[in-house]
Amino acid sequence: MQFFEQKDSELIFRENGETLVITPWGPDSLRVRSTFLGDIRPGSDALLETEPAGDVQIEIGAWDASIRNGSIIAQLHVQEWGRALQITFKNADGRILLQEITNGGALEKKARLFQPLPGVGYRLKASFISDPEEKIFGMGQYQQERMDLKGCILELAHRNSQASVPFMLSSKGYGFLWNNAGIGAVHFGLNVTEWICESTHQLDYWITTGDNPAQIEAHYAKVVGTVPMMPEYGLGFWQCKLRYYNQEQVLEIARKYHELGVPVDVLVIDYYHWLRCGDWKFDPEYFPDPEPMVRELHDLGIETMVSIWPQVDWRSENYDEMKQQGLLVRVGSGVDVQMDFHGNNVFMDPTNPRTRAYVWNKIKENYGSLGIRTFWLDEAEPEFRGYAYENYHYAAGSVLEKGNIYPREYARMFYEGQKAEGQEDIVNLIRCAWVGSQRYGALVWSGDIMSTYEDFRKQICAGLNMGLAGIPWWTTDIGGFHNGNVEEESFRKLLIRWFEYGTFCPVMRIHGSRNPHEQIVDRSGEVREWTGAPNEIWSYGEENFHIMKRYIFLREAMRDYTRSVMAEAHETGAPVMRTLFYEFPEDKAAWEIKDQYLFGADILVAPVCYEDAYDRAVYLPAGASWTYVPTGEVFEGGQTVTVDAPLDVIPLFLRDGRQPWLIYAWNRLQKEEQE
Repeated sequence: MQFFEQKDSELIFRENGETLVITPWGPDSLRVRSTFLGDIRPGSDALLETEPAGDVQIEIGAWDASIRNGSIIAQLHVQEWGRALQITFKNADGRILLQEITNGGALEKKARLFQPLPGVGYRLKASFISDPEEKIFGMGQYQQERMDLKGCILELAHRNSQASVPFMLSSKGYGFLWNNAGIGAVHFGLNVTEWICESTHQLDYWITTGDNPAQIEAHYAKVVGTVPMMPEYGLGFWQCKLRYYNQEQVLEIARKYHELGVPVDVLVIDYYHWLRCGDWKFDPEYFPDPEPMVRELHDLGIETMVSIWPQVDWRSENYDEMKQQGLLVRVGSGVDVQMDFHGNNVFMDPTNPRTRAYVWNKIKENYGSLGIRTFWLDEAEPEFRGYAYENYHYAAGSVLEKGNIYPREYARMFYEGQKAEGQEDIVNLIRCAWVGSQRYGALVWSGDIMSTYEDFRKQICAGLNMGLAGIPWWTTDIGGFHNGNVEEESFRKLLIRWFEYGTFCPVMRIHGSRNPHEQIVDRSGEVREWTGAPNEIWSYGEENFHIMKRYIFLREAMRDYTRSVMAEAHETGAPVMRTLFYEFPEDKAAWEIKDQYLFGADILVAPVCYEDAYDRAVYLPAGASWTYVPTGEVFEGGQTVTVDAPLDVIPLFLRDGRQPWLIYAWNRLQKEEQE
């Protein structure tokens, strides 16, 4: 019997209908694919093509084989009982990184379990032995107050405020990408790790190793791509609310910021500035002459961002044509209403290149012609009513099989359209992401979260894990989205704490559906989407205005540093917000911290994220000294210190005395405010 063979730089295994191929794929990395009763399918949901492998070593025996690419080794062993294949991944030192389960002898388990589905395809489960001491990070954005995902069960699917990006970073020194866009789940159990896809044709995953988290992340970035360089208008403050419903409001807000001398890089015009979803243009009742509005904003140094929804209302001027042309997501059964909000809506299908061309031409005609160059891509999961994934179909395949690529293709539609128009400084705000979204200028925000301290803390974990999953452009609605009442003192305090944190997010953007709301009725008598209470920095009292103004100017003072951090993200895939262990992997305590982080390599940020807290315990990683910005006091690393944190102070520390300009800027702004 000959289980193994070599073809070029690939190692192939065949047994009883299964074909498994291991391919070198990037530095110190391997791609594993397996299928039943057929050949390996070409293409990839997430991985980019790589250069041909260099020094690859393959050894083949009767019951064993191995393949080595740089520092990673896959050892393949055929168990005599049942002829089941077990794969073990090791690093160059021979240390086990990851290992498939055995068949368990009489248990007859399968590490790669393909269960045939009616029609075509399989339900797939891939199982690995779990190390209970392992710590797991990444995987995108899940709304939970924890960083280490060991012990978690995660849905591999998108929802409003949930973005599944299936790359994990292990404390054992490897990274693992589940290269499958299908709906499923992962169980990071103490006894076994299981990756599940509800409908697929083949197993496909990628694994890498490195000496530290930064090296692992760099390997990952080489095979999935990095963000572009952040435009200059992404470095400052963005003003937003639900919602500026007419052009007079937009101009009034912009002019007031200008009169106050407070810089605004982007002003956002939120949803339902249109009449019907799928029109993709301004409603002339509320925006009768948008071109001079956009021109005045640009003259004030402000970029105009407009909200885009992928929904198409049955009453939209574009619905019939898009339906006839097959440009919409299709349903398997029932009435074709995929979301009911201000009418019956279905979603456009960005996995179809004809849809991308059609919709972009509408955007170019109705917004681009006005001088609008940046877009807010909302509803990007997409937000199916009830998330009945099994009932929907894209051009790329069923949602069960390909559903998670939707937000990436949505971002791609705009990015490629903007590039075709000659635009280079591209960043588009979007509510979801998958592997590769970063290549298309996607700035992900964390969705319609609640205005609570609990949700505030969850965002810190979400942002850090998104960065580790390869999505470095990330932000939140400062203050949260739902249930913030501008007249309540408790919310105002939460807003200030969140605003301080937002200053040290990749993009600083205030937004929210603030209470109390005002109903809007158009001239025909139709009730339109409401508008929230004011959400500008002068809307929360004089004292809070001065605090927020100071942090906007602190963000301005950070431009050179933030630009350099963004350059790292562009060049190497490094997160902008970094876990402490990313920079200090040898410090075991750094792997335990979930409520503080590094902005770039040198600024340690410790948000105050509990109600009525006015001091803060901060862990300072070993291997550096740390200067407390508000006082200039220096502490040695490897200890926890408690510092005062009145409402207007977020604890900040500088690594080894680097970036002393931040202390100067902090003191200068404090002095100017007092004067």
